[in-house]
This record gives sequence, structure tokens and C-alpha cells, in this order.
Amino acid sequence: MNLEKLKEAEANFFAFYPKGFEDEALLPIIKRHNTEKIGKSVQELFASERFQNPDEIGENFSKIVSKSTLISLFEKPKVRDMIKQMSMEQKDMLSIALYQLLYGKKDQGFEIMADILARYGLAKWSIVTLIPYYYDRENNFFIKPNTTKDIIKFFDLQDIVYKPRPTYEFYAKYTKLLEEMKAQVSPLIGKDNAGFTGFLMMAMK
Repeated sequence: MNLEKLKEAEANFFAFYPKGFEDEALLPIIKRHNTEKIGKSVQELFASERFQNPDEIGENFSKIVSKSTLISLFEKPKVRDMIKQMSMEQKDMLSIALYQLLYGKKDQGFEIMADILARYGLAKWSIVTLIPYYYDRENNFFIKPNTTKDIIKFFDLQDIVYKPRPTYEFYAKYTKLLEEMKAQVSPLIGKDNAGFTGFLMMAMK
């Protein structure tokens, strides 16, 4: 990690936004993404007792994807169509994958999720990491491909290579590095993990 670049980015950020992500100048962006409200909705829609109904979990997954500003407009209808086309067995597997991601063995859930989505050409980092991020925005990271590649290059993150196919191995290694970076800056920057990676993206511009 290039700590000098990170601290320079922090200083520049506070020069424009003295209160960090609580600064009024950033409110329009925060309001547009509405991550807090969607996060509460995800915690309700994906509460552990809901997983007794895989049909409902599939519909809720599609619903959150369609609401999220983090997912491209191009991918939203594809996810909706995927859920409609899924067999009961596939919905069961999707439900198992999401349950493991949120409540069980995250590595297993991650790989099952990627495998299911791959059948529909949707094994994308943004789709795999969306629900876990909204469920726990302070501990789980939303992974956006171009942003991730740029962060690795700009901040000189060593011994990590981005690949388009989502894997838990990369996710665990990359998010550990992001946590280390987060620990080096003010809490006013790093509370919401998408906000933190947004800060890193702003630094690169």
C-alpha cells in the first residue's frame, strides 16, 4: 500500500469536505444512492427466517438489484429475467448461497453464488457482492471492477491480481487490504464501505 498517496488523498478530501461524509456538500450524492434505506430493507428482506421460502428470496434479490444505483441499467433486466427462468432447484441453491454469505460459511456462499450466476452470464463482482454489502455496510465491501483495478494500480497494492470471475480468495485478500487502508484514515471517511471506496475513486481523479 502506498501510504503517502493515501494520506495525500485524505488531506485533499478534507480540504473540499471538512466534515467528511457528513459534509452537506456530499448530501446530494448520499441521497441519490440511498444506501442506508436500502440497507435496512435488505436486513428485513433477507432476515434469517425468510430463507424458508426460496421463491421469496429470489424475488427479493431481483427487487434489490432493480432498486440499487450500484448496478448498471444494462444488468438489471437480466437479473429479473434470470429469476423468472430459474427452476425450483436453482432458486434453492440461490437461497443457500445468500444464506451462507450472510449467516454461514461466506467462502462457500460466495462460490455457489458465482456458479449459479455464471449459468446466466451474470457472474459479476457487482452482483455477487451487492446483498452482503447492503446487509452490513461497515464490514462487507461492494466490488466494482473498474474501480477495483484502478485502486490496486494507483495505491500500489502488492501481490494481488484482479480477475473478472468473482472468487472468494480474491475478495478476502482485497477486502483485507481495504480494511488496512481504512484504518489509516479518519472515521469520517471510512464508516460506510462503499463511501470509502468512493473516496479512493475520487482520489484517483
